[in-house]
Amino acid sequence: MDNAGKEREAVQLMAEAEKRVKASHSFLRGLFGGNTRIEEACEMYTRAANMFKMAKNWSAAGNAFCQAAKLHMQLQSKHDSATSFVDAGNAYKKADPQVNQGVTALFPPQGRFTIAAKHHITIAEIYETELVDIEKAIAHYEQSADYYKGEESNSSANKCLLKVAAYAAQLEQYQKAIEIFEQIGANTMDNPLLKYSAKDYFFKAALCHFIVDELNAKLALEKYEEMFPAFTDSRECKLLKKLLEAHEEQNSEAYTEAVKEFDSISRLDQWLTTMLLRIKKSIQGDGEGDGDLK
Repeated sequence: MDNAGKEREAVQLMAEAEKRVKASHSFLRGLFGGNTRIEEACEMYTRAANMFKMAKNWSAAGNAFCQAAKLHMQLQSKHDSATSFVDAGNAYKKADPQVNQGVTALFPPQGRFTIAAKHHITIAEIYETELVDIEKAIAHYEQSADYYKGEESNSSANKCLLKVAAYAAQLEQYQKAIEIFEQIGANTMDNPLLKYSAKDYFFKAALCHFIVDELNAKLALEKYEEMFPAFTDSRECKLLKKLLEAHEEQNSEAYTEAVKEFDSISRLDQWLTTMLLRIKKSIQGDGEGDGDLK
């Protein structure tokens, strides 16, 4: 089948899909089998999109994938919706290599950024949990944060950025993680409702500094105490000072004991455990020790 034939078939599928969607909206259809019609329409839009792709009509392919994505969302199929939105974005980029708006181009101006942000989170979660591609998850969380900032939804943006910082540190991109933790810590320390969390962000930033260099950690700790005096009395700050002392003395036992004492009151999560182990290895020497904090 030539390209013209493929396009004709795709157009017919689009028309059939639209009929299915309209039929699902009728009262009786809504009571009996409305979802079945939507599922059939999803399949037809996806088939049409792939036919348009084969005909190299990228703009039409993007539109068809977009229609499928919206119906998948209506069916609560987040994974399929995210996949279709990614396919739509890729098709639009091929239609116009200068297009860089990503999924925002798929939505109306009102509320566009919030909708796009939510879809980027869905895509990030798929990369995070199912595809285990952390770098792509980071990219989508960053994109989501940018869109939330566009709507001045700073709380939602910060949640995404904290994900970015945590994963960046895991990938040993410590400077990136530090900048985010410090920025969010500084933004929250004067907020009566959020300032309690600021100590956690400064604690995590200090740990990232510590992995890179002991002196960096000391200087950072002094800066955080000056910026946020309440940090000085926190258990996190006191732990950091004990760890710095143990590290300076190359005393692995004192380091482990300080961590155990902290963990007995405030349980360490997997991220903190990983960072603390990385610091401990610099005391024990490469390849030495059992890699344990207990």
